[in-house]
Amino acid sequence: MTCSSITRRSWTRAFAALILGLVCGVSPAAFAADDTADAFIKRLSTDLLDTVKADKTILSGDINKISVLVDQRVMPHLNFQRMTASAVGPGWRQASPEQQKRLQEEFKALLVRTYAGAVNQVSDQSIVVKPLRSAPDDKEVIVRTEVRGKGDPIQLDYRVEKAPEAPSGWRIYNLNVMGVWLVDNYRTQFAQEINAKGVDGLIASLVERNKSNSLRKADAK
Repeated sequence: MTCSSITRRSWTRAFAALILGLVCGVSPAAFAADDTADAFIKRLSTDLLDTVKADKTILSGDINKISVLVDQRVMPHLNFQRMTASAVGPGWRQASPEQQKRLQEEFKALLVRTYAGAVNQVSDQSIVVKPLRSAPDDKEVIVRTEVRGKGDPIQLDYRVEKAPEAPSGWRIYNLNVMGVWLVDNYRTQFAQEINAKGVDGLIASLVERNKSNSLRKADAK
């Protein structure tokens, strides 16, 4: 399934669900280092769904507020370097450390700015975590969930990896919204940019897209 095969309305609802997973971070102290993968996702999703519902500035899509939450509460639960490297593909190995740093910064900004507006779709949703299919010693697992509310349930799955240094012992490195893996969705776009203009060209393109998103949101106020 590709992005184009999902209706615009469903895609917006799907990314509202995704934002629940990304933006609604919790304090690291709330997690136990020996959490199971499904317990980690259940705690992350369910506890903070209430936080988002209660915060009008988040619900309004306030970029500054969401960015602070991402930096302080979400990033400890993500392997964002792995996410960015996977999205960039082979070009990641060509990039210098400084370029890799810029790619991570601009990719994070792109995700936050592109989908912040979807947060206002959050209303009466609840999270259902499906039974985990994994062995106790698995280092990487998929946690499958459904976001339920008005309309059809939204599939929202997480690829997570064992990370002893993380607050919960796990980190997210990819998300699947209604059959579309977030990282995979960007890989094709980024590969085209790198093939045409190199790593610096991809960085410049991300910078421009982030500026455009900022201008559109400013015009909409």
